[in-house]
Amino acid sequence: MVLGSHQSNGAKSMTNHEKLTLSPRDNGYVRRFTRVIEYIYANLDEDPDLATLAEVAALSPSHWHRVWQSTYGESIFATVKRLRLHRAAGDLAYTDLALPVVARRAGYGSLEAFSRSFKQAYGQTPTAYRSSVSSRRVQPANGGAPLPKQKGPAPMHDVSVKTLPSETLAVLPHRGAYMEIGKAFETLFGILVSRQLVGRIGAMKALYYSDPTHVAEDDLQSAAGAVINDSFPVDAPLEKRETRAGDYAVLRYKGPYADMKWAYEWLYGEWLTQSGREPDDAPCLEVYLNNPRDTAPADLLTDICLPLKPAA
Repeated sequence: MVLGSHQSNGAKSMTNHEKLTLSPRDNGYVRRFTRVIEYIYANLDEDPDLATLAEVAALSPSHWHRVWQSTYGESIFATVKRLRLHRAAGDLAYTDLALPVVARRAGYGSLEAFSRSFKQAYGQTPTAYRSSVSSRRVQPANGGAPLPKQKGPAPMHDVSVKTLPSETLAVLPHRGAYMEIGKAFETLFGILVSRQLVGRIGAMKALYYSDPTHVAEDDLQSAAGAVINDSFPVDAPLEKRETRAGDYAVLRYKGPYADMKWAYEWLYGEWLTQSGREPDDAPCLEVYLNNPRDTAPADLLTDICLPLKPAA
């Protein structure tokens, strides 16, 4: 299905975008890219139409996609495919949706085509991927009380305690599902490219402030960011944040972002409770060690950093 009703949806995206305060130094591309990103996320079930997106971006239909691809390093079709497969991985890991439904939500007309595409990206068929995480899924009992842990072998991860220095980040705050922080990263990257600042940033990192076990998904607070130095210009909508200096339990995670929840559960439920350490009152930090645009999801590397109180 081609994107439809673009006038009303586009207007909604532009209304949301107006909430961002932009620097007078920004050219119009930051606003244009942000409108397109918001529109894609709001209409992920529909197929991208270049003419519609050109109208959302308020750019020439003959040139806007070349601007997008030169900025983001992938076509709009590749962006939509990547985001849909990311959502599909979440559907497989966290829901009981039937495979044909997951395939349709990902934009595929047949389960066979979806399975081929998913395996190419994630290294497993959808069935194998769901099976690989099903033993780790936690289903809440009536009233939300946790069920006892099932007996059997638990997944193991490499964890080391490291003392990390404080760093300055230029961040774009995100409110909502942690699975959708990618929208903030897409917008952040567009801003940095438009301001010709990409060459001045360090590692890409994210801060996670809310506990998803008791904060409503729509109210989760996080921030997509990049390491910067003191001379880096931080203008709206970007904000400057300082990471906490001190001890962290650092778990090196390899695999899809959509499956990272289970690594967190193991880190909190297995490693932390047997480590003799206590978590500090500070946000968790994720450090992204490679680029999802040119790295297969199965090969993505992320350092999950859990802040720890000083050792007794």
